Amino acid sequence: MTDHTPPPPHICPNCDGFASAAITLGGRNARGQLRTITAHCPVCHGTGTVPARVREGARA
Repeated sequence: MTDHTPPPPHICPNCDGFASAAITLGGRNARGQLRTITAHCPVCHGTGTVPARVREGARA
């Protein structure tokens, strides 16, 4: 059997995979649209996943 499935990505424990959020600032701009900003998770930097941790004592 040569087919290997890749391991599932590790979901960020800080944001549970929801890495970006649109936050309304209140009010509307000249076109009538809500003013929003995008906030990214500080741990995973907006990807929703984190690299696998290396076990203690493991060699690279």
